[in-house]
Amino acid sequence: MPRFLLLLRRPFTLDLRALALLRIAVAAVLLLDLGIRSTDLEAHYSNLGVLPLHVLQEFAWNPYQFSLHAASGLAAVQAVLFGLAAVVAGALLVGYQTRLATVASWILLVSVQNRNPLIEQGGDDLLRMLVFWAIFLPWGRVYSVDARRRPPAASYACFSAATVAYVLQIALVYWCTALLKTGPEWTRDGTAIYYALSLDQVLLPGGRLLYPYPALLRGLTFATYYTELLLPFVLLLPVGVAGWRLLFVAVMYGFHFGISLTLFVGLFFLINMASVLGLLPPAALDWLERFWQPRAARLRPHLAARWAAVQPRLARLRSPLRIQVEPAFTLSDRGRWLGRALLNTVVTVFLGYVLWWNFDSVPGRQPTLYMSEPLRWFGHLFRVDQHWGMFAPTVFKDDGWYILEGTTTRGQTLDLNRGGARLTYAKPAAVVALFKNDRWRKYSENYLFVANSYMRPYYCNYLLRRWHQNPAHPPLRLLEVVYMKEVSLPDYQTSKPTREVLCGCAPEAPNSPD
Repeated sequence: MPRFLLLLRRPFTLDLRALALLRIAVAAVLLLDLGIRSTDLEAHYSNLGVLPLHVLQEFAWNPYQFSLHAASGLAAVQAVLFGLAAVVAGALLVGYQTRLATVASWILLVSVQNRNPLIEQGGDDLLRMLVFWAIFLPWGRVYSVDARRRPPAASYACFSAATVAYVLQIALVYWCTALLKTGPEWTRDGTAIYYALSLDQVLLPGGRLLYPYPALLRGLTFATYYTELLLPFVLLLPVGVAGWRLLFVAVMYGFHFGISLTLFVGLFFLINMASVLGLLPPAALDWLERFWQPRAARLRPHLAARWAAVQPRLARLRSPLRIQVEPAFTLSDRGRWLGRALLNTVVTVFLGYVLWWNFDSVPGRQPTLYMSEPLRWFGHLFRVDQHWGMFAPTVFKDDGWYILEGTTTRGQTLDLNRGGARLTYAKPAAVVALFKNDRWRKYSENYLFVANSYMRPYYCNYLLRRWHQNPAHPPLRLLEVVYMKEVSLPDYQTSKPTREVLCGCAPEAPNSPD
């Protein structure tokens, strides 16, 4: 092979062990995501919740999307689908029937994301794309149950169209989020981090420690912007690949760990930290193997005994389902070559489309890059649509907190957002503590937009119904969803909160006798 082609391949050649670590980390995130989502099965995925199926289909549905979770509005059906997703993600974690588990995980992940788009954030796009590209990656070749049935890999080096797509996808996340940050707070004034930490809805204790230092915040703003814009280029350098990758992984881990201490972003930081594990170079993986091998040797007898106990049960399950563990036929060398060529062609088509989709979203693009709406069906169907506008083009200035103002039949006023405590308009000590999890925080953010006003009465009535399910709660004659709007001002100035009633609802009157 010509030397220049070898140089071009270097940045996109990955280690099978790194891909295995990527698989394990992504599967762990999938399980954690399912665990968090499962605490709101009724609220977020059933007809008794905040987005019944008929509302989803009327206001927030794309006709090219699919969702198994949208087949029923019953919470019990959602529980079954969540259980199935957990089983599949567990199989992916240990690398059992890895390709099948990857495809099934992607289908179920797309399905649950399509069921309620009002609670999704940028990390969900990345998680979805990681699982999608992994369908075409050999991330179950080592460190897996599947690997025990196959001879050891002759080489850990792996290059294909899918490895190119994976590396470019990681770079696109950061390039696009930087290119979309066109506001003067990012590019000129250096105040973006100041405004981000002014948002009490996402402010964590680490952010409180940084907030009083404007010079530090200005430096962090420009450091964030230029890190996102420039650092991904090191992934494309054909020389010193191992060193550049270690630098990228280390900076990204520090970057997202810092975010996790300062801003409430849910699983966003974990998804991003998991996403770069596939970039680890062979030298780092050699060190990890030397570190873990003695410890793994002590665990291996126990794991082998457990696996021996489980195998008969799996065999009984496979038999009626006619699952073939081993391939039913073997391909010739020519057949394998044709299969790889077909897969690479498919991946190349998807990668070209993803590049086009991303660069179409960048301000100032050339007219020739414009993607017309009729061409977007492909992205919505396979859910390779993506948007990396984190705090872009600028940081929101409209901050505040919610008060769920309930008036009892006796005229008392309570705040359901604080467990029915006596109503007060005073600002809570920690606004972020009012949210059960980041899904609810994202839902409350979308709740503010006028374009989403259709969702407001369903949330209000859901809260009212949940309140009255507890016989210990005093009955309400009115519930109002109130937003105490507090605009972020420059130079540590404060604004007076204003009370905005977003929605009101009352219990249905009992039917009067004829």
